Amino acid sequence: MSWTPLHLHTHYSLLDGLSKPEQVADRCEKLGYTSCAITDHGNISGAVAFVQAMKNKNIKPILGCEFYLCEQSPSVQTAENRDLSHLCVISKNKTGWDNLVKAVSRSNDEDCFYYKPRLDLDTLASYSEGLIAFSGHPNSDIANAMFSDPKAAYSAETEEAVKAYVVDGWNDKVMEKVRQYQSIFGEENFFIEIQAIDQENSAAVRMIVKGLRWLCKKYKLHSIATADSHYPEKQDSVDHTLLLCSLMNTTMKKLKKKIEDNQDVSFGCFLRSNNFHIPSLEEIKEVNLEHEIENAKLIADMCEEYDILDQPKLPKFECPDGLSENEYLRKLCREGWANILAKQGKVSTKEAIEDYRARIEKELKVIDDADLAGYFLIVRDIVNYVNSLGLLAGPGRGSAAGCLVSYLVGITLVDPIEHGLIFERFYNSGRNTADHVSLPDRDSEAPALSRDNVIDYIKSKYGKDNVSQMITYICLQGRSALSEVLRLHEACSYDEIKKITSCLPQESQISDQLAEMENPSLITWALMNQPDELYDHCRIDEDGNLSGQHSKFFEQAIRIEGTFKSQGKHAAGVVISSQNLNHVCPMLSDKKSSEKIAGMEMNDLEAMGHVKFDILGISLLDKVMGVTHEQNS
Repeated sequence: MSWTPLHLHTHYSLLDGLSKPEQVADRCEKLGYTSCAITDHGNISGAVAFVQAMKNKNIKPILGCEFYLCEQSPSVQTAENRDLSHLCVISKNKTGWDNLVKAVSRSNDEDCFYYKPRLDLDTLASYSEGLIAFSGHPNSDIANAMFSDPKAAYSAETEEAVKAYVVDGWNDKVMEKVRQYQSIFGEENFFIEIQAIDQENSAAVRMIVKGLRWLCKKYKLHSIATADSHYPEKQDSVDHTLLLCSLMNTTMKKLKKKIEDNQDVSFGCFLRSNNFHIPSLEEIKEVNLEHEIENAKLIADMCEEYDILDQPKLPKFECPDGLSENEYLRKLCREGWANILAKQGKVSTKEAIEDYRARIEKELKVIDDADLAGYFLIVRDIVNYVNSLGLLAGPGRGSAAGCLVSYLVGITLVDPIEHGLIFERFYNSGRNTADHVSLPDRDSEAPALSRDNVIDYIKSKYGKDNVSQMITYICLQGRSALSEVLRLHEACSYDEIKKITSCLPQESQISDQLAEMENPSLITWALMNQPDELYDHCRIDEDGNLSGQHSKFFEQAIRIEGTFKSQGKHAAGVVISSQNLNHVCPMLSDKKSSEKIAGMEMNDLEAMGHVKFDILGISLLDKVMGVTHEQNS
C-alpha cells in the first residue's frame, strides 16, 4: 500500500506554510512517496519551484491550489460575503493546469478580489475541465455545512459541545454540496476528504470524520485520506508557530498567555497540535481506512505527467521589408559597422577589420542558435523609444556592455572590443540545453520619472494583456530572520536586536562564499567567520553546536532563513509574452495599483518561457537632464 500527500502548503502560503519545495521533496523521498501535490492558499506561484524540486528527487509533482470560495458572487464585496470556505483543486493534465492558471488569474480580478482572491462555484465551474476537486476538511464548505456556526463548532472542546452546533438535516445539506461539486467536476473527479490526522486534538474533526464516512458509505461516495501539511516534520511546528505569530502581529509570550486564558485565538488548530506535518504512511494507517489511503494514490495515478516549463515565447518583432528577425538584426549590424565603426575609424586596418568581423560573426551565431534575434530587436525598440522622447537611456549597464551587436544596433554606447569586454560575461550559450534556452540579462534604463511612460509604450505595442510587471518575494534572510526571532520571543530590546543583527553581513557582500556552502546561511557564515563580534550572544562550541545566551534563537533563525514573509512588485522586471498572460501565467492583484502583475518570480517565469526585461528607473538620469520632481509637477 502507498499514499500520496494531496493537501499540502509551502511557504508560498505566506506565513501560513513553512515548507520550502526542496524540504517537501526531501521529506517525500525519506518516506518513500513517489508523488506529491502542492495546494497553496489562493495561488500557484510555487508551481515551478515545486516541479523542479520534485523532479530532482524523481517524484511526480501534482499541481493544485486551495481556492477561497464565497457564497455569493465575488462581485458582492460586502462584510456579509467576506466569510470564505476552502476547496482543494488539482490539475490532472495540461488542460487542467491551463484552467488552474485562468481560475487563479480570474480570482485576482478587481471584481473578485476582496481582501483575498476569491471565486464562487459558478465562476469556478467555467474552469473545471481537467481538474479534480476534494472537500471535507475543516473550513471546507462540505464540513461547514454540518454546523450552524462552524467557527464555534471548531472551537468546542468536546463532542457533546460540538453536537450543539450540528444542524438538523445536516446530511441533506452536505449532499446538496456534494451533488453541486459532482455536477461541476464530474462524479469521477470529486472526492470526499477524510482528514483524520488531527482528530485526537479536535472534537469537531472527530465529528466531521464520523459524519462524512457515514455519508460515503450510504451514498457510495469516493473518499480519500488527506493531511493538511504546513511543515515537513512534527518538530517543525515550533517554527510554524513563530510564523503564525508574525502573521497575527503578536509575540510568542502574548500568544501563550491567550491560550492559557482560554481566549479565542486565530489558527487555534495549529497551536493545539503538531500534526500538520507531512505524515508517514504508518501515521496515516493509524487514522484512515485502507480504501481512503488507496484512493489518494488513485488520484495521483489519474494525474498525468506534463511539462509547464517551456522555451522563450517572445512576440514576433515586426521587421520592415519582409525581413526575418535574424535578417533584420544582421542588416542593423551592417549599418552600425558603416555608421559607427567606419565613421569613427575603428576599422581602418586589416587587423581591426578581422577582429570586429570575427566578434560579430561569433555573437550572431550564438544569437541565431538560441533564436534570440527578436529579444535584441525588442530591447533596441525600447531604447529607441526612450531616445525619441529626448530622454537619456543610459550607455549600458554591467555585463551588457560586453556585446558588440548591442553596440552596433544602438542598444549600448560602449565598444566592447575597445575596452576589452567579454561577450560570454553577458551571455554564455554553454548554459543552454536541448530542453531550455537561457535568456540574456540586459537592463534598459530610463529616467525614473519617465519609466511608467516607457512601460505604457511597451503595453501599447505588444498588447496590454501580454505585458506585465512581476511579483517578488521578500524572505527572512540573515538580519531579518534573526531580528524576527528575537522580536517575536521578546528576547531583548529593540536597540539590542539592532546591535546584534548589525554584526551580520549583507547577502551581496558574501554571495560568492554563500554559494560554496552546503547549506547557505548568513547567520552560520557570521558565526564561523566573525565569531568575536557575536561571542557574547552565540558561538560555535568545540563539538560544532551553538551555545551562548541567545543560541536557541540563533538556531531557530538559521532554520527559517530563506522562508518567504511577504510579497511585492519587482522594482524593474517587466514580462513581455506572445500570449495573453492571464491564460499562461497566474496573474495576481497588486495592492498598490489597480492592475494585476505576473504572479511568479523572474527565474520561474523564465523557466516557463515568459521573457523578462528589466526597465530601470534611474533618478540620476533625471538629474543629469536637469529634471526635478518639482519641475515635473
